This record gives sequence, structure tokens and C-alpha cells, in this order.
Amino acid sequence: MPESNYDESNYLVGLNLNDRRVVVVGGGTVAQRRLGLLISAGARVHVISREVTPAVEGMASAGQITVELRAYRNGDLADAWYAIACTDEPDTNAAIVAEAEEHRVFCVRADNARLGTAVTPASAHYDGLSLGVLAGGAHRRSAAVRTALVEALQSGAIADESEPVQPGVALVGGGPGDPDLITVRGRRLLARADVVVADRLAPPELLAELGPHVEVIDAAKIPYGRAMAQEAINSTLIDGAKAGKFVVRLKGGDPYVFGRGYEELEACAAAGVPVTVVPGITSAISVPSAAGIPVTHRGVTHEFVVVSGHVAPDHPDSLVDWSALARLQGTLVLLMAVERIEQFAEVLIAGGRAPETPATIVQEGTLRSQRVLRADLGSIAERVRAENIRPPAIVVIGTVAGFSADAG
Repeated sequence: MPESNYDESNYLVGLNLNDRRVVVVGGGTVAQRRLGLLISAGARVHVISREVTPAVEGMASAGQITVELRAYRNGDLADAWYAIACTDEPDTNAAIVAEAEEHRVFCVRADNARLGTAVTPASAHYDGLSLGVLAGGAHRRSAAVRTALVEALQSGAIADESEPVQPGVALVGGGPGDPDLITVRGRRLLARADVVVADRLAPPELLAELGPHVEVIDAAKIPYGRAMAQEAINSTLIDGAKAGKFVVRLKGGDPYVFGRGYEELEACAAAGVPVTVVPGITSAISVPSAAGIPVTHRGVTHEFVVVSGHVAPDHPDSLVDWSALARLQGTLVLLMAVERIEQFAEVLIAGGRAPETPATIVQEGTLRSQRVLRADLGSIAERVRAENIRPPAIVVIGTVAGFSADAG
């Protein structure tokens, strides 16, 4: 069989493998890397190998593939539409390709792509697009170009105008502060916005990326200061969408974690405005992580509770059972708690939490200006005032609050 000149003459094509038999010979890590895409394509994947990795075995146990634990035999490609030879035996791989050639089945040879009849490109899926890159066998180059294309599409550097943006509202979580921590979908929708209604905690660098035609409205929701009324925010979203615009409500963290996102969805739904909700990385978990604190750790805590500190423990509007929280052994994460940190520490200690319980506060987490103050429950309030800690800040209470990135 002549060698393929695959770097110049290969014909890129999208195969519809849904409910079609695909045979993979070999069950090691090379096969493992290819199985996920085949499964997601809906192929009926059959693996033949003397042994398989635990991950491949797990796919079989989950019913995603079938496996035969034996050596390859001529005839194994019967009824196959596509085949992959990825054993660690060159002679076996050559025999698989020969059988595939006889039956006119395209076959990838993983150990020597030139000797197969098909080549696997570096691939990705993005917003309905399937991207494939071949680079003459230079796999790192094809992977790098593939990744660069996806990043360019995500950032808007490459415009994708194939799908017109419909009027409506997207509630987008911007993450904890670092602009790189917004989700891919959130960044994509932000790049398509006509109007952006932004919270103070939304990453400002993301607004700087917007085109000059985008109207940016500051919701000005500053804790304990001036605030744009929620009704006015709702009206802004609705009016923009009804004017035929695509409006992005950009929030810090996640829209549904103390972000009043569901209130905005209800208002839009009542007005007949379509809404897309894009989850964000909540600061309740990511900010402690940025400070080296896991909110859970095996053998230490089996629970963590996220609590809003926007009202005092004894306030009639408070819905928090602070005495119950004090009895928990797990991790407490307090948001919006700086202003009343003394009251929260007192009620937890009064309810049974030991004053020596580790307590850490992280100001402006994930940003270059991040500050981490470590103390205990009995002294955290005094330390916060002495160090002039200001919002936005996250308080973590519990054994894990004594952990750091310098573990060990």
C-alpha cells in the first residue's frame, strides 16, 4: 500500500458516525484519548484489546462502549465504518490497516499516521462549529493552532456572524474578579451585546473589551452606599430588549448566588422578554481557593454553608439560623459580612463555635490586589478593623480556614 501524502492531499471531511460501528484496537492511553469524541459523536464503539486502562473499563461499565479482552484477529473490522489501530505492536497495527483497506474502511494508524488511510485532526467544537486542523504530522502545531482559533472566536478577535443575535436578555456571571475567570459562553455573549448593564463587582477589564457601539450602564450596586433601584434595573433590561437590542446583565460571581438574578428573570419573563442565564464562578468557592483554602477536604469537613451577611443576626428580616450554624462542624463562608463581622463572630461563639476556630478573610480575591488575613474566630473582627479590610471580601470559618497554598 503506498504511503499517503497526508500533509498536502488529505481531504478533510466530517463523518456522521451516529449509530455506526467503530472498531478501536488497543485499550491503552492512546485509545483512551480518542474514545471520548467517538462516544460524543454517537458511534457504537467496540474496543478490542488484551487489557484496557481503568478509564476505558469505566466507559464499558457505564455502557458507553463495548470491550473484548483479547488479541486482534483478522475479521474484527466486519461491518465497521471506521477503525483506529492503536496497539503498541507495529505488526498488528499494519495488519489492521491491511484489513481495513481490503474492506474499504478508513483507518487511523496511531503509531505512524502516514501508513493509515485517515488522520485524526486536532479538533474542537465551538458554538455549533466543528474545527479541525492538520499540520503535516506536527501534532503540537496543529493543537496550538486549533487552540488559538478557539480562543480567537471566544474573545471576538474572529467575528462569527453566522447566527444573528436576537433581542433579549442574558444574565451573565462574570466570576470572582479576574477577567480570565468568566465562562467561555459568558464572554461570547458579552462580545455580542448591544447594551451591558454592569454591577460594580463585574470585572471592569471585560467592559474595556467592548466595541464603541455598546452602551454600558453602571448599575452602581455599591454595598451600604448608593444603589440603582432593582426596579430600575429590571426596567432597563426590559426596555432595551423591547427596543430590539441584545442586553447583557453582567454580574460579579454567579447570577443566582445572592445576585438577585432570579428576580430579574421573573421581571423579564413577566414582560415577555426571553432570558438566557449563564452561570458564573461564585466567589464563595473560588476566592477561598485563590487563597489556598479548600472549602471541603477529605477527613476534615463533609459540608460547607454559604451565608449572606447583608443583615445582622438579630434583624427581623434575617432568615439565617445562626445557632444552628454555630453547631455545625463544617465550613462557613460568609459573603457581604465585613460590615457586621463583630456580630457574626459573637453569635457563632455564643452558639458553641470555639473562639480558636480558624477564620480567614480574603479581600479582592483573584485580583492582583488580593489580601489574605488569617486569624481565629475570637480575634477576626479586631484584626479586620486593625487592617482596614474593606468589601469585597469573603470570610471563611472552620478547620480549612487554617490551610494555605503552602501546605506541608
